[in-house]
Amino acid sequence: MAKELKFVLLLDCYGELLTEHQRNVMELYYCDDLSLSEIGEPMGITRQGVRALIKRTEGLLLNYEEKLGFAGRLGKMRSCFEALEESAAQINDAELSAKITEQIHKGMELL
Repeated sequence: MAKELKFVLLLDCYGELLTEHQRNVMELYYCDDLSLSEIGEPMGITRQGVRALIKRTEGLLLNYEEKLGFAGRLGKMRSCFEALEESAAQINDAELSAKITEQIHKGMELL
């Protein structure tokens, strides 16, 4: 998993546990792909200050995942749903296959 994708997923899982400032900076950096200077200038923070905040917040996110493991479990559940969907597509009864696929999609939306 790419480093950026890893932190986007962790931010999605644990972002509400961060301060608003931490979450905003992380979203600007990882989701909006802004540079350290582009983030810091309007906030009145140095480039180095933004970098330090990102590193500390990455550590928090990794710590949350190590202790809680939600992101890992979500990934495993998505893989299970995908395997179920592939299996449902091989069922000869089209109506049954469609019902199973519909329930799989409902389950994936809950993730």
